[in-house]
Amino acid sequence: MSKSIKAQAVAPKAEEEAIAIARGTQKPGQTKEQTKLIAQGIKKGIELYKKQQNTTARELDKKRKQALKQLAQQVENAAPALPLPQLVEYKQHWLPWLLLVLTWVGVAVYFTMFGL
Repeated sequence: MSKSIKAQAVAPKAEEEAIAIARGTQKPGQTKEQTKLIAQGIKKGIELYKKQQNTTARELDKKRKQALKQLAQQVENAAPALPLPQLVEYKQHWLPWLLLVLTWVGVAVYFTMFGL
């Protein structure tokens, strides 16, 4: 059921594209029926192309997922052999912050006392 709904959803867009292409390549003296037949052929070609692209995209996605799984397995297998790097934690000393605060307090006191 969902397959027919999906096919119906794709068909109008492909049909519009096919009609536009058929009208663009229409020769003088060509009947509407001939243009419709050409449009139908183009529509089938577009749908076939889209199906092929979907299948190749699925296959590439499967290959990509398999490669990621293999890489993950290799990393898991190689992880115990490699030493883990130690995380370095940087701790700031309190003295620079105290000096900064004292400096700003001194500047504020200076400006309030001498009024500049």
